[in-house]
Amino acid sequence: MRIAFVYDVIYPWVKGGVEKRIYELAKRLARDHEVHIYGYKHWEGKNEIERDGIHYHGLALAPERLYLLGKRNPFPMLRLASLLRRRIGEFRGYDLVDVQNLFYPGALALKSLPNTVITWHEFWGPYWWRYLGPAGFPGWFAERLLFSAERHIAVSWKTRLDLLSAGLRKPVSLVPNGVDVEFIRSVPPDELESDVIFVGRLIPEKGVDLLLKVLVKVKEELPDVRAVIVGDGPERGRLELIARNLGLEKNVLFMGFLPYERVIALMKASKVFVLPSRREGFGMVVLEAMACGLPVVTLNAPMNAARFLVENGKSGFVVKTEGILGVLSHLLEDGTLRVKVGKKEKAILRNYSWEKIVELWLSEVNPSHP
Repeated sequence: MRIAFVYDVIYPWVKGGVEKRIYELAKRLARDHEVHIYGYKHWEGKNEIERDGIHYHGLALAPERLYLLGKRNPFPMLRLASLLRRRIGEFRGYDLVDVQNLFYPGALALKSLPNTVITWHEFWGPYWWRYLGPAGFPGWFAERLLFSAERHIAVSWKTRLDLLSAGLRKPVSLVPNGVDVEFIRSVPPDELESDVIFVGRLIPEKGVDLLLKVLVKVKEELPDVRAVIVGDGPERGRLELIARNLGLEKNVLFMGFLPYERVIALMKASKVFVLPSRREGFGMVVLEAMACGLPVVTLNAPMNAARFLVENGKSGFVVKTEGILGVLSHLLEDGTLRVKVGKKEKAILRNYSWEKIVELWLSEVNPSHP
């Protein structure tokens, strides 16, 4: 098959769950199929390059600022979508075009093609009004317009149920994200040890400010507690200031974006993974943390799909905001409890290996696939 993935930002130049999913699917599909990825041009040189058997198409230079006032900048997205429309004939030449719903202008440009499938990483619905107020109407309306596409994939049960509850009357396949357990097993722990680790983009929804406030109280019992924050984003400056004002400058290390292998190494050198996200479309990093043997603490928030990946009391804990402190303190003090809730590798490998996810994806988008 000739397959195209369409999103605005591209891994490994930009690191996030959606970008990582596309890359992991693409590099495995490229062994037997012709695979292309379209988006911003993050690299120097030619607009079209090939890496790992994948053909990359840079349609426009990546913007210097992906975020505007702390939120994704819509204007470069609109420009990118207009360039997609000019090449609509090119996309008709693919057997399948997998376009990500979060790139709304691009998804709208391609949704009517018979070979297009919309992959839903999140469905916001009424959340648009809480996120942007009246300015959220275009996003709310765009989601409804995407309902007219013929084929849909959801990456989580939550998103699938949200779509069906909102009135989508087309079939919605479930193809979750995965984890490369074999690679994770091969990575040794980092020399930089920590008690707590967070990995993710530094945006308000990730709740890192909440984690910092909890760490202040943890520090009262464990003065030398060390937390590592891996990731970058528009909130980084504000979060570093909060950490200083809370007296945590010696306890919290902001590492920025790092190569994937180093991220895994840092996870393996930590004790507990905390993801205090108020909104999470899937939570691939939760699978990675569990594959590293870490117990996971995440929020029982309505829009946090990552909570469904955690077996409460077995692979981690799903708690309300006020419960993070107690669970985190208990895990840091009781090493046997950490070991007990961290032993979920076999289940992860069985249910979420990328090889299995690729086979599932192929069977959903190509019914003739054996």
